[in-house]
Amino acid sequence: MPSIDCFICVFLKSISVPEKFQPVHTRTSSFQRTLSPQGVHLEGLENYGVKYYHLVKPHDSDPTGDGNRGSKMVSEIYLTRLLATKGTLQQYVDDLFERIFSTAHRGTVLPLAIKYMFDFLDDQALLHNIMDTEVVHTWKSNSLPLRFWVNVIKNPNFVFDIYKSNIVDSCLSVVAQTFMDSCSMSEHRLGINSPSSKLLYAKDIPKYKKWVERYYQDIKMMPAISDQDMTALLTDESRQHADDFNTTAALYELYKYIQQYYEDILSALEEDEFARKNRLTHKLEQVRREMDFEVYC
Repeated sequence: MPSIDCFICVFLKSISVPEKFQPVHTRTSSFQRTLSPQGVHLEGLENYGVKYYHLVKPHDSDPTGDGNRGSKMVSEIYLTRLLATKGTLQQYVDDLFERIFSTAHRGTVLPLAIKYMFDFLDDQALLHNIMDTEVVHTWKSNSLPLRFWVNVIKNPNFVFDIYKSNIVDSCLSVVAQTFMDSCSMSEHRLGINSPSSKLLYAKDIPKYKKWVERYYQDIKMMPAISDQDMTALLTDESRQHADDFNTTAALYELYKYIQQYYEDILSALEEDEFARKNRLTHKLEQVRREMDFEVYC
């Protein structure tokens, strides 16, 4: 994903320090860290041409020196600096959001599972006579952008072998919050007491919201994925990762969930037309009998 790579690189480059200030300990010998951990004295870095780009105010944890001096600066000066920083990083943030919320600028085909899942949510809304578009929009946002992408944006160290300092974590929180606000259909209201991090992207959020709505609509207009195609996809994925996971443990965890809500699940299967057609109730009872037999043996 070039957009995420670019986004991470700009932060890495923006707060990189010379070799003499780099930490001694690294997690891997093949990847040298360029971020300085907390506690490393960075006085005199301006002599090396290092520039800082932060979307939040620096933490005033140091009672002396630059930290104490910085705490006395008026908020208007900080806001000017934050706006300048936002302008520097704007293209990277736009590129990231556009690639996430686009079916045409990804560089790869939209995963079939996303189309299948979104169609399922649309079908559930029709099945339960839910006409409020905000409800379905929220379902889709919670199932993919807010569950997966926010974690990647906020925690790039989950994907890349990098060190995430406190200031970088705060900056990524600003972008992640903007991402979450973009997925919401509620009105984005700000006041005089709103944090400066929220004010930074206030004018951009309406544009991002349109991207989200367009993304969901484009997926809805795509050809439907049949159950056979989805089954084939899942079977192929299972084959490719057959040795990566403990499937027995996963199945047992699912069975414990079924045990807890057995009567409710059984009742729901009996009311569902697809479940009756495929005799899922009978199959579930067979699984329970076999599992109980294994336990007693």
